[in-house]
Amino acid sequence: MSTKQARAGFYPRLGVTSPFDAHHDLVTSPVFSPLVLALLRLTLATYALFVALYQLIWEAVREDGTANGYFSYFTHLSYIGLIAYQFAAGVQTLCYALNGQSSYPLQRWPRFLQFLHRFLYSTVTTYPLVVTVIFWSLLSDSSTFESTYSTWINISEHALNTVYALLEITLTSVAPSPWLYLPLCVFTLACYLGVAYITEATQGFYTYSFLDPGKEHAKLAGYIIAVGIAECLAFLLARGLAWVRDRLSKRSSAIRPGSPDSTEQRSPSEDWEEIERPSMSIGHAV
Repeated sequence: MSTKQARAGFYPRLGVTSPFDAHHDLVTSPVFSPLVLALLRLTLATYALFVALYQLIWEAVREDGTANGYFSYFTHLSYIGLIAYQFAAGVQTLCYALNGQSSYPLQRWPRFLQFLHRFLYSTVTTYPLVVTVIFWSLLSDSSTFESTYSTWINISEHALNTVYALLEITLTSVAPSPWLYLPLCVFTLACYLGVAYITEATQGFYTYSFLDPGKEHAKLAGYIIAVGIAECLAFLLARGLAWVRDRLSKRSSAIRPGSPDSTEQRSPSEDWEEIERPSMSIGHAV
Protein backbone atom coordinates (compact mmCIF):
# COMPACT_ATOMS: atom_id res chain seq x y z
CA MET A 1 0.00 0.00 0.00
CA SER A 2 1.39 3.39 -0.95
CA THR A 3 1.89 6.16 1.59
CA LYS A 4 -0.80 8.22 -0.13
CA GLN A 5 -3.30 5.33 0.08
CA ALA A 6 -2.48 4.70 3.73
CA ARG A 7 -2.95 8.38 4.52
CA ALA A 8 -6.26 8.43 2.66
CA GLY A 9 -7.46 5.46 4.72
CA PHE A 10 -6.27 6.98 7.99
CA TYR A 11 -8.03 10.31 7.67
CA PRO A 12 -11.60 8.91 7.95
CA ARG A 13 -10.63 7.37 11.30
CA LEU A 14 -9.86 10.91 12.43
CA GLY A 15 -13.27 12.17 11.35
CA VAL A 16 -11.90 13.65 8.12
CA THR A 17 -14.16 11.98 5.57
CA SER A 18 -14.48 12.62 1.86
CA PRO A 19 -16.58 14.59 1.26
CA PHE A 20 -15.74 16.40 4.45
CA ASP A 21 -18.60 17.05 6.88
CA ALA A 22 -21.29 16.02 4.39
CA HIS A 23 -24.13 16.95 6.77
CA HIS A 24 -22.52 20.25 7.87
CA ASP A 25 -22.39 19.22 11.52
CA LEU A 26 -19.44 21.52 12.23
CA VAL A 27 -21.40 24.63 11.29
CA THR A 28 -24.91 23.82 12.51
CA SER A 29 -26.75 23.54 15.80
CA PRO A 30 -29.84 21.64 16.96
CA VAL A 31 -30.90 24.83 18.76
CA PHE A 32 -29.78 27.83 16.68
CA SER A 33 -29.78 28.78 13.05
CA PRO A 34 -26.30 28.86 11.40
CA LEU A 35 -26.28 32.67 11.48
CA VAL A 36 -27.06 32.80 15.20
CA LEU A 37 -24.45 30.10 15.88
CA ALA A 38 -21.86 32.08 13.90
CA LEU A 39 -22.61 35.26 15.83
CA LEU A 40 -22.48 33.38 19.14
CA ARG A 41 -19.10 31.84 18.33
CA LEU A 42 -17.65 35.15 17.14
CA THR A 43 -18.99 37.00 20.18
CA LEU A 44 -17.44 34.47 22.56
CA ALA A 45 -14.17 34.59 20.62
CA THR A 46 -14.09 38.39 20.77
CA TYR A 47 -14.68 38.44 24.52
CA ALA A 48 -11.97 35.83 25.14
CA LEU A 49 -9.54 37.73 22.93
CA PHE A 50 -10.25 40.91 24.89
CA VAL A 51 -9.57 39.05 28.15
CA ALA A 52 -6.27 37.66 26.87
CA LEU A 53 -5.05 40.98 25.47
CA TYR A 54 -6.12 42.93 28.55
CA GLN A 55 -4.29 40.50 30.84
CA LEU A 56 -1.16 40.52 28.69
CA ILE A 57 -1.06 44.33 28.58
CA TRP A 58 -1.89 44.64 32.29
CA GLU A 59 0.94 42.30 33.28
CA ALA A 60 3.38 44.08 30.96
CA VAL A 61 2.51 47.58 32.21
CA ARG A 62 1.12 47.30 35.74
CA GLU A 63 2.89 44.23 37.12
CA ASP A 64 6.48 45.07 36.31
CA GLY A 65 7.04 42.92 33.26
CA THR A 66 5.55 39.63 34.47
CA ALA A 67 4.11 39.22 30.97
CA ASN A 68 7.46 37.68 29.96
CA GLY A 69 6.19 34.32 31.14
CA TYR A 70 2.66 34.68 29.78
CA PHE A 71 3.04 32.06 27.07
CA SER A 72 4.60 29.55 29.45
CA TYR A 73 1.33 28.82 31.26
CA PHE A 74 -0.89 26.02 30.03
CA THR A 75 -3.93 28.03 31.09
CA HIS A 76 -2.99 30.78 28.65
CA LEU A 77 -2.01 28.42 25.85
CA SER A 78 -5.27 26.50 26.10
CA TYR A 79 -7.18 29.80 26.28
CA ILE A 80 -5.47 30.94 23.06
CA GLY A 81 -6.50 27.64 21.47
CA LEU A 82 -10.06 28.33 22.57
CA ILE A 83 -9.95 31.78 20.98
CA ALA A 84 -8.49 30.36 17.76
CA TYR A 85 -11.16 27.70 17.48
CA GLN A 86 -14.06 30.03 18.18
CA PHE A 87 -12.86 32.49 15.55
CA ALA A 88 -12.16 29.76 13.00
CA ALA A 89 -15.46 27.97 13.61
CA GLY A 90 -17.34 31.26 13.73
CA VAL A 91 -15.98 32.40 10.36
CA GLN A 92 -16.69 29.03 8.76
CA THR A 93 -20.22 29.07 10.16
CA LEU A 94 -20.80 32.63 8.97
CA CYS A 95 -19.62 31.68 5.46
CA TYR A 96 -21.99 28.72 5.53
CA ALA A 97 -24.91 30.92 6.58
CA LEU A 98 -24.17 33.55 3.93
CA ASN A 99 -23.64 30.90 1.25
CA GLY A 100 -27.21 29.67 1.35
CA GLN A 101 -26.28 26.87 3.77
CA SER A 102 -24.81 24.84 0.93
CA SER A 103 -21.09 24.68 1.81
CA TYR A 104 -18.29 26.45 3.63
CA PRO A 105 -14.58 27.04 2.80
CA LEU A 106 -13.08 24.36 5.08
CA GLN A 107 -14.80 21.67 2.99
CA ARG A 108 -12.60 22.66 0.03
CA TRP A 109 -9.35 23.04 1.95
CA PRO A 110 -6.59 20.37 2.21
CA ARG A 111 -7.44 17.40 4.39
CA PHE A 112 -4.60 18.19 6.79
CA LEU A 113 -6.25 21.51 7.65
CA GLN A 114 -9.57 19.70 8.12
CA PHE A 115 -7.80 17.34 10.53
CA LEU A 116 -6.30 20.27 12.44
CA HIS A 117 -9.76 21.81 12.83
CA ARG A 118 -11.15 18.56 14.20
CA PHE A 119 -8.16 18.12 16.50
CA LEU A 120 -8.48 21.68 17.77
CA TYR A 121 -12.13 20.95 18.56
CA SER A 122 -11.10 17.93 20.62
CA THR A 123 -8.71 20.09 22.67
CA VAL A 124 -11.07 23.03 23.28
CA THR A 125 -13.74 20.65 24.56
CA THR A 126 -11.40 18.87 27.02
CA TYR A 127 -8.45 21.07 28.07
CA PRO A 128 -10.67 23.77 29.64
CA LEU A 129 -12.23 21.12 31.88
CA VAL A 130 -8.78 20.00 33.02
CA VAL A 131 -7.63 23.59 33.60
CA THR A 132 -10.71 24.40 35.65
CA VAL A 133 -10.47 21.31 37.86
CA ILE A 134 -6.74 21.71 38.53
CA PHE A 135 -6.96 25.43 39.25
CA TRP A 136 -9.83 25.29 41.71
CA SER A 137 -8.56 22.13 43.43
CA LEU A 138 -4.80 22.86 43.62
CA LEU A 139 -3.88 26.40 42.67
CA SER A 140 -6.56 28.81 43.87
CA ASP A 141 -5.88 30.64 47.12
CA SER A 142 -6.72 33.86 48.95
CA SER A 143 -5.34 35.93 46.08
CA THR A 144 -7.85 34.50 43.60
CA PHE A 145 -10.48 37.09 44.50
CA GLU A 146 -8.32 39.75 46.16
CA SER A 147 -9.14 42.42 43.57
CA THR A 148 -11.69 43.16 40.88
CA TYR A 149 -9.06 42.44 38.22
CA SER A 150 -7.98 39.06 39.63
CA THR A 151 -11.60 38.04 40.16
CA TRP A 152 -12.52 38.87 36.57
CA ILE A 153 -9.46 37.15 35.08
CA ASN A 154 -9.82 34.00 37.17
CA ILE A 155 -13.53 33.65 36.42
CA SER A 156 -12.93 34.27 32.72
CA GLU A 157 -9.97 31.89 32.34
CA HIS A 158 -10.75 29.25 34.96
CA ALA A 159 -14.55 29.06 34.90
CA LEU A 160 -15.94 30.58 31.71
CA ASN A 161 -13.45 28.50 29.71
CA THR A 162 -15.38 25.41 30.78
CA VAL A 163 -18.65 27.16 29.92
CA TYR A 164 -17.25 27.73 26.43
CA ALA A 165 -16.38 24.04 26.13
CA LEU A 166 -19.78 22.87 27.34
CA LEU A 167 -21.59 25.25 24.98
CA GLU A 168 -19.56 23.92 22.06
CA ILE A 169 -20.37 20.34 23.05
CA THR A 170 -24.07 20.73 23.76
CA LEU A 171 -25.25 23.51 21.43
CA THR A 172 -23.60 22.44 18.18
CA SER A 173 -24.10 19.41 15.96
CA VAL A 174 -20.43 18.39 15.99
CA ALA A 175 -20.06 14.62 16.35
CA PRO A 176 -18.11 13.18 19.30
CA SER A 177 -14.36 13.26 18.71
CA PRO A 178 -12.98 9.95 17.36
CA TRP A 179 -11.11 7.84 19.91
CA LEU A 180 -7.80 8.40 18.11
CA TYR A 181 -7.84 11.98 19.32
CA LEU A 182 -7.55 10.88 22.95
CA PRO A 183 -3.88 9.76 22.75
CA LEU A 184 -3.14 12.85 20.64
CA CYS A 185 -4.65 15.10 23.33
CA VAL A 186 -2.72 13.31 26.09
CA PHE A 187 0.52 13.50 24.08
CA THR A 188 0.07 17.23 23.44
CA LEU A 189 -0.63 17.76 27.14
CA ALA A 190 2.52 15.80 28.01
CA CYS A 191 4.54 17.98 25.65
CA TYR A 192 3.64 20.93 27.86
CA LEU A 193 5.98 19.51 30.51
CA GLY A 194 8.82 20.46 28.19
CA VAL A 195 7.54 24.04 28.08
CA ALA A 196 7.29 24.15 31.89
CA TYR A 197 10.83 22.91 32.49
CA ILE A 198 12.33 25.03 29.69
CA THR A 199 10.70 28.03 31.40
CA GLU A 200 12.31 27.08 34.72
CA ALA A 201 15.70 26.67 33.07
CA THR A 202 15.56 29.94 31.15
CA GLN A 203 13.50 32.22 33.41
CA GLY A 204 14.02 30.65 36.82
CA PHE A 205 10.46 29.84 37.91
CA TYR A 206 7.97 26.99 37.74
CA THR A 207 4.72 27.89 36.05
CA TYR A 208 2.89 25.55 38.44
CA SER A 209 4.21 24.76 41.90
CA PHE A 210 3.22 21.09 41.73
CA LEU A 211 5.75 20.61 38.88
CA ASP A 212 8.68 21.50 41.16
CA PRO A 213 10.55 18.23 41.88
CA GLY A 214 12.46 19.94 44.70
CA LYS A 215 9.22 20.44 46.64
CA GLU A 216 7.01 17.59 45.53
CA HIS A 217 9.63 14.81 45.23
CA ALA A 218 7.82 11.50 44.66
CA LYS A 219 4.45 13.25 44.46
CA LEU A 220 5.48 14.83 41.16
CA ALA A 221 4.93 11.60 39.22
CA GLY A 222 1.52 11.26 40.85
CA TYR A 223 0.52 14.78 39.84
CA ILE A 224 1.60 14.19 36.24
CA ILE A 225 -0.32 10.91 36.05
CA ALA A 226 -3.35 12.58 37.64
CA VAL A 227 -3.35 15.29 34.97
CA GLY A 228 -3.26 12.60 32.27
CA ILE A 229 -6.16 10.79 33.91
CA ALA A 230 -8.07 14.07 34.17
CA GLU A 231 -7.68 14.56 30.41
CA CYS A 232 -8.97 11.02 29.76
CA LEU A 233 -12.01 11.68 31.97
CA ALA A 234 -12.62 15.04 30.28
CA PHE A 235 -12.49 13.33 26.88
CA LEU A 236 -14.98 10.69 28.02
CA LEU A 237 -17.28 13.38 29.42
CA ALA A 238 -17.13 15.40 26.20
CA ARG A 239 -17.90 12.31 24.11
CA GLY A 240 -20.72 11.31 26.43
CA LEU A 241 -22.37 14.72 26.39
CA ALA A 242 -22.05 14.95 22.60
CA TRP A 243 -23.58 11.48 22.25
CA VAL A 244 -26.52 12.38 24.49
CA ARG A 245 -27.06 15.65 22.63
CA ASP A 246 -26.94 13.82 19.31
CA ARG A 247 -29.51 11.25 20.47
CA LEU A 248 -31.86 13.87 21.84
CA SER A 249 -31.54 15.90 18.65
CA LYS A 250 -32.30 12.90 16.44
CA ARG A 251 -35.25 11.91 18.60
CA SER A 252 -36.62 15.44 18.43
CA SER A 253 -36.14 15.52 14.66
CA ALA A 254 -37.82 12.16 14.22
CA ILE A 255 -41.07 13.38 15.76
CA ARG A 256 -41.13 16.58 13.66
CA PRO A 257 -42.28 15.53 10.17
CA GLY A 258 -41.08 18.71 8.51
CA SER A 259 -37.55 18.76 9.97
CA PRO A 260 -34.57 18.10 7.67
CA ASP A 261 -33.35 15.18 9.77
CA SER A 262 -36.78 13.64 10.18
CA THR A 263 -37.03 9.90 9.62
CA GLU A 264 -39.51 10.74 6.88
CA GLN A 265 -36.80 12.73 5.10
CA ARG A 266 -33.63 10.70 5.62
CA SER A 267 -32.91 7.17 6.75
CA PRO A 268 -29.58 5.72 7.95
CA SER A 269 -29.09 3.96 4.63
CA GLU A 270 -29.47 7.29 2.86
CA ASP A 271 -26.73 8.72 5.08
CA TRP A 272 -24.30 6.13 3.77
CA GLU A 273 -25.45 6.67 0.20
CA GLU A 274 -24.89 10.39 0.62
CA ILE A 275 -21.34 9.87 1.79
CA GLU A 276 -20.38 7.34 -0.86
CA ARG A 277 -22.19 8.74 -3.91
CA PRO A 278 -19.51 10.64 -5.94
CA SER A 279 -21.97 12.61 -8.02
CA MET A 280 -23.36 14.59 -5.08
CA SER A 281 -23.11 18.36 -5.30
CA ILE A 282 -21.32 18.46 -1.96
CA GLY A 283 -18.59 16.35 -3.44
CA HIS A 284 -17.77 19.09 -5.90
CA ALA A 285 -17.21 21.53 -3.03
CA VAL A 286 -14.41 19.49 -1.49
